[in-house]
Amino acid sequence: MELNTFIDHTLLAATATKKEIKNLCEEAIKYQFYAVCVNSSRMKLAAEFLKNSNVKLAATIGFPLGASSLESKLVEADAAISQGANEIDMVMNLGLFKDGEFEMVQQEITAIKTAIGKNVLKVIIETAYLDNSEIAKASEIVMNAGADFVKTSTGFGSRGASLEDVQIMKKVVGDRVKIKASGGIRDAETARKYIDLGVSRIGTSSGIKIISVNSQ
Repeated sequence: MELNTFIDHTLLAATATKKEIKNLCEEAIKYQFYAVCVNSSRMKLAAEFLKNSNVKLAATIGFPLGASSLESKLVEADAAISQGANEIDMVMNLGLFKDGEFEMVQQEITAIKTAIGKNVLKVIIETAYLDNSEIAKASEIVMNAGADFVKTSTGFGSRGASLEDVQIMKKVVGDRVKIKASGGIRDAETARKYIDLGVSRIGTSSGIKIISVNSQ
């Protein structure tokens, strides 16, 4: 199992500088991580640093709360794709979900997937704020909306991913939608546990540590 091929090398701090973004991208190229994931305002910069590499570029949308309007999410997604993003990691509207406005939540996801076309859409459901039945329902909505991935966490919630979260998600989506686990995954042993459950991508800022342990 080549763990590097599962990793989205991530830097989403509000204070992330040009130097830090450059370093992130250089690390992703060196260690052959699958993708780099950064905030949408850093798309042009990251795209330039990743030029002529095989590393994909993911932009966060409506991050980290998911509470921005559909219109603003669409503009942000369109701008990110035009500036070089291959993938979009959007945050589901948790308030609408908690209100039981499931159709509106699904329509939002579908609208963003339609707007970005063949580019990959990952939907963050922020499992920290959901009970088990809500995790299942959110996963179902993401699947029915046509997204490519359902993702556990932003890394900015009260907790990150858990193995139980992923088990619930996998039971709902099966092989119809891929799963990305993120938040608190910092070592190779933990990463392998998630992959064994069927996770296709790991979002982490600890990719180098994971790879270093894996190579020993």
